[in-house]
Amino acid sequence: MRCLSRRWTGPVLAALLAVGGTSAAAAAPADTEVAFASVPCPASVGPRAACHEGRDVHGAWLLVAMPEAWNRRLVVHAHGGPRLGAPKAGDSAEDLDRFAVMVRDGYAWIGTTYRRGGYGVRMAAADVEHSRRVFWARWGRPERTLLHGQSWGGNVAAKAAELYALEIDGRAHYDGVLSTNGMLYGGTRGYGFRADLRAVYQYYCRNHPAPDETQYPLWQGLPAGAKMTRDDLRKRVDACTGVDQPAAKRTPAQAAHLRDILAVTGVAEKQLVAHLAWGTFHFQDVVQKRLDGRNPFDNAKTRYRGSHDDAALNAGVERFSADPAALAALAYDADLSGLIVLPTVTVHARHDPTVSHEAEAAYAATVAGAGRSHLLLQALTDEQDHSRLQDATYATALRVLEQWLDTGTRPAPAAFGETCGRVSQAREACRFMSP
Repeated sequence: MRCLSRRWTGPVLAALLAVGGTSAAAAAPADTEVAFASVPCPASVGPRAACHEGRDVHGAWLLVAMPEAWNRRLVVHAHGGPRLGAPKAGDSAEDLDRFAVMVRDGYAWIGTTYRRGGYGVRMAAADVEHSRRVFWARWGRPERTLLHGQSWGGNVAAKAAELYALEIDGRAHYDGVLSTNGMLYGGTRGYGFRADLRAVYQYYCRNHPAPDETQYPLWQGLPAGAKMTRDDLRKRVDACTGVDQPAAKRTPAQAAHLRDILAVTGVAEKQLVAHLAWGTFHFQDVVQKRLDGRNPFDNAKTRYRGSHDDAALNAGVERFSADPAALAALAYDADLSGLIVLPTVTVHARHDPTVSHEAEAAYAATVAGAGRSHLLLQALTDEQDHSRLQDATYATALRVLEQWLDTGTRPAPAAFGETCGRVSQAREACRFMSP
């Protein structure tokens, strides 16, 4: 008997199920049953697609976009953040809007809110994998399934690829992996600079916490149960640094504080409040809710440089040492092994203000240490955004990954620039840097 080619497995399976009067969902495990309802797609998706939303058994909301002219490919998306609030219907619409070009190019797309808000890479990876299972149960197995993550979702997708790429019998759940602006340092290396920022900021500003407030170690982010809004934080930062004021209106003290904080930490002025917010609210979530109040951050031996008086800064800055158990727990949850088994493409904006492009080199070293460099292809663009890259960037990255899967040969780094020239008629949209 001649075996069906892989190219036709998905459509033929769907047809056989239809002829037999049995839907894919009916034959699926009960934990993949989701009552999907039709919802409007974001306008960016275009008119020739249908969107469906439902809640899975774990409490995560799933959003699916199905193009009319489906190319029999599926993108399983891991979103960034993490978002700290409880998941709710509609949350994934902004993710779909960012990556709508994938649906316009014929890919089906599924995104999950994750079952809860807050940190947890393994939790999020499990929910991403579950979303794949739900899609396969409801719409049938596609010809190809690609795993994609952006920002913190890049960490999630990379972890999901390590944990769920293969079935126990060796069959692949995914065909390839794409990370864009991914937080590929892993958990123990990805957030230390924000702990440094908290320490340096407090040395100069003394208002987070303020002298008349309960004092707490800065690595906590905030004490358990403490309430503060992002607007509250912004007002404090502005009071100390004048960051929301035109430079000409800042006091000499504000200008000096801002100059030293930015020079020592390397944080961009426009991103100061955002990074401090991460080091406040997300640290509170990580430390208080995920690590039982233990500290995973360490600046005990850090030498801070770049201020107008480094000696005074290093003598006066708050110091803290990581709890080994907390560090081990964070590493288990979020660090990466590099033991990849699928063709993996990563793309990063050279001027990403949120996750440094140096995360790519860190990931390449991790993968090389595992002996899997032949499965990794990386590219940089000269873009400056973090949360959303050019449509041509996403479309090109997918085509390069598909070329790799089609031919079985890892493309040359120059393939990104060459492919983008065919993807986009607007030359300015092609931002890939020469390798």
